Amino acid sequence: MHSLLSRGNSVLAYTLSVLVTLTFACFLSTILVDYRTGTEMKTLKIEVKNLPEYGVSKKINDLGHITFNLETDLTSLFNWNVKQLFVYMTAEYETPTNALNQVVLWDKIILRGENSNLRLRNMRTKYYFWDDGNGLRGNKNVTLTLSYNIIPNVGRLPIVGAIGSHTFSFPSQYTR
Repeated sequence: MHSLLSRGNSVLAYTLSVLVTLTFACFLSTILVDYRTGTEMKTLKIEVKNLPEYGVSKKINDLGHITFNLETDLTSLFNWNVKQLFVYMTAEYETPTNALNQVVLWDKIILRGENSNLRLRNMRTKYYFWDDGNGLRGNKNVTLTLSYNIIPNVGRLPIVGAIGSHTFSFPSQYTR
């Protein structure tokens, strides 16, 4: 009565329906998980220089150099649905020309099974801390925050901010 193709189509459609239902149930099992975790950051060495930025233009801009400590345990973020984490540290500050400046200073990709207990000491920034002008020298309110993107096996891609931040100020004189 039914051809081989008709029976194959029915089996395939049923199998895909079951897989979609299981995938959705897996997504629902981790949708309400709170992925926030605590972090401690500290700046050790803070310098600011006034240099020409040759990459974009020859305009003289401020370049910040910081050395920092970072402690956070991201082990609790990994469950069966987390494939990897993209962890990054940003600096946020205000200048007279811009109400909000955000600069990514450091990042790391942590795969499932890798050491996710970060205890970094005397770390330099991975990326340059350029300001588009002279807004770093003497800036009293620069805040470091740690955030991470959770890359799941199934579901949404949340961007989560860690609990805790660190505020520091740049020196009022340029470093040579």
